[in-house]
Formats: sequence, structure tokens, C-alpha cells
Amino acid sequence: MEVFVFLLFIAGIVYLPKHKAYKTYKRSGYSEASGNSFWAVVSDRGCYGEFLTFSYLEKLDGYHKLLVNLYIPKKDGSTTEVDLIMISEHGIYVFESKNYSGWIFGDEKNRYWAQTLPRKQKNQFYNPIWQNNGHISALKSLLAMEDDLIYKSYIVFSERCTLKRITVTSPNVKVIKRDAVAGTIMQDMMYSCHRLPIQEVDRIYTLLQKYTRADAAVRESHVQNIRSRKQD
Repeated sequence: MEVFVFLLFIAGIVYLPKHKAYKTYKRSGYSEASGNSFWAVVSDRGCYGEFLTFSYLEKLDGYHKLLVNLYIPKKDGSTTEVDLIMISEHGIYVFESKNYSGWIFGDEKNRYWAQTLPRKQKNQFYNPIWQNNGHISALKSLLAMEDDLIYKSYIVFSERCTLKRITVTSPNVKVIKRDAVAGTIMQDMMYSCHRLPIQEVDRIYTLLQKYTRADAAVRESHVQNIRSRKQD
């Protein structure tokens, strides 16, 4: 067993620097923002999807700041977990990442959306727009910034899925696949006003930064609160 582990270690030293994903990871600011190692990223599908979205966003032109895995306090004393936030002069972009495969069907007005997999297997999941609305509501309260025009809700699905029939009516909500993130935001910025001066971008970033890289106690409390709500 020890010999096997040693061989894996040697293989990692030899081949890892040549791996495309590793090169992207080393050039990215994701490690510093999240505290996640490369092995943690590639071994968790959800984390890897978040990393890919982050890598698209950090390449965007213009002044912006990125934060990942925030545990934002709510009025009832619990927390809500936000996958990724980008703060720019055009507003606060709040991302909910869904690393699903199959066909995705959803309507902004419906409580549940549907995932259809091969062999006609169907699954339901909570409306991610509503989920992200909860994140934005907590942010509004924490930041004491109630202007709806500041907040942009982005639901980002994996490239492995097909968005078959998605109905969205709210102007500041986008439901897209990950490879469309950069282009969609660039278009949004092209037609959006500057709503936050650079000093305000920095202030919000500094305020929210303390809610990232949560310790084990905060994460466990968050999970327990979710379980309690499901049982009620």
C-alpha cells in the first residue's frame, strides 16, 4: 500500500505540471479566494464547476472583485451559502452553480424544476432562481443596499446538460450554461450603467470577505439548519 501511494506521488510530480486544468488553477486566483487545493477541486464535481466559472470571470475586462463560498448571515440567525459573487462597477453579480447533466426544464414561477436523464429517469430540484433570490435577500439586508437594480442573479448550469425549456421574465435574472458566462456578462455590462464607484466595490468586497473560508463549525451549523428545515 505504501509503495502504491509513493508511486502515485511520483506520478503527480511528473505529470501534474503538464495537466491543462492544473496550469489554469496555478494561474488563477481561485486557490487564494477559496482555500481549496487542486486535488480538492478536481475530486469534487461541484467545486470544479465553481472553479471553472471563477476562471472565466477573473479574465473579464474592467474593475471587479470575486468571492467564493460565502456563508451570509440571515435575520433568523442561520446562514445562506452563496457559491460565487462578483462585485463590479455595474453591480453585484450573484451566482448559483448547478452541475447537472441531462435535460433541464424550469419556469421562474414554479417552485420545482425538472431534470430528465436517459431511460426517462426524472428528478425534481428546488427552483434555483428562488434559491438565489434568498441569497440576494440576505445580501441586501447585510449590505443595507435595497436597490434591486444593483443585483444580478445568474444561474449557471454545467455544459453537460441541455437547457430544454426555461422560462424567465425578470430582467436581472439569467439562466445559462457555464461556457456562456463570460459572453453574457460582457453583454450585460455593455448595456448597464455604472452603479458602484470603485471605492464602493472595494468597501463591499472587504465587508463580504470575512464571510468566506468559513470554519468547520460554521459549515456544520449551516448543514444542520438545512436538515432541520427539511424535517419540519
